Amino acid sequence: MASRLHFGDDDFLRCRFAISPLWETQEAVRTLRRPDRHAYQAPWLRRIRQAAAGLELAPLWLLMPRRGHSPDWLGAPPIGPAATFDEEIAAVRASDPESAREDTARSLACTPGALRSPQGRAWLADPVRMIQELADAMEEAWRVLIAPDWPRLRALLEADVAFHSRRLAEVGLGTLLPELDSRLAWDGRTLTLAGHDEYTRALDGQGLILMPSVFSWPDVITGFEPPWQPTLVYPARGIAGLWTEPGGRTPEALVRLLGRNRAEVLAALDEPATTTALAHRLRLAPSSVSAHLTVLRDAGLLTSRRYGHQVLYERTPLGVALTSSGARQVTRTLTRTPRAGAAPSAHAPG
Repeated sequence: MASRLHFGDDDFLRCRFAISPLWETQEAVRTLRRPDRHAYQAPWLRRIRQAAAGLELAPLWLLMPRRGHSPDWLGAPPIGPAATFDEEIAAVRASDPESAREDTARSLACTPGALRSPQGRAWLADPVRMIQELADAMEEAWRVLIAPDWPRLRALLEADVAFHSRRLAEVGLGTLLPELDSRLAWDGRTLTLAGHDEYTRALDGQGLILMPSVFSWPDVITGFEPPWQPTLVYPARGIAGLWTEPGGRTPEALVRLLGRNRAEVLAALDEPATTTALAHRLRLAPSSVSAHLTVLRDAGLLTSRRYGHQVLYERTPLGVALTSSGARQVTRTLTRTPRAGAAPSAHAPG
């Protein structure tokens, strides 16, 4: 079985990347019940276990069958490239009741007995109340499970978008799409996802949203029905190191050269990140991190560029060399490198 997305001429010009805090919330809830997703999330699961126990997640889980349809209205494609959770949950609350009822009934039918259960019958009898209840449950899940770590999650997702945007510019869409996951194949007009439920959709000029996700791993997800924009959700790069705590990874030679905090800021940029994400990860004040980033950028060790409302920092080739060098190499590199004004400004290789 396979999922197939058929591209028309206009669709090639209407593909875009996006990230979604609403989607990550939904998939975090799903992950709690999916042991096959726990490998990379174990530190997060240990930390949120007690808080998650206080959530009423059974209604959300009822609409998350292991195989089958989950309601598109409750986990819709993102409404913009960098929409906030408040914006996305407001769109959920504004869902058309009759459309939400039909979508929910389809999902309930994927779980034996769910359509006739008291919860299922109550939802289908009063879809307005259903929308309110499920939106409230999703908002509480966001507050407990995702919001405390959203700066870190957003930084990783934005880094994935930055990397794949560069690849798109370098190799084009036809080469990029199969690079997103080994299960994807491209034949010039059709994107095929192997091992997926049988599904076919023509994009019909809407293009395709490409959305990296932390909590969807190891799944690649598509299958959104009209009127929702076609979307492909794939595992974000760098998940394995997402929950790694700082400490023990900053070369001591770099600490002696730059000072502890400045060296840790440089070492933490394994992937592009924002000031807020770095401050959260390193447990430093944002103002302090901002000052360190400015110094490192002026010294030619970092570059910065804007993504939406965020500024992403990443190492230059010199910054990469310093973080991976021993004390002698650090000194030797610096003595052979031009002053900051002449330092290279190219982005670090992906």
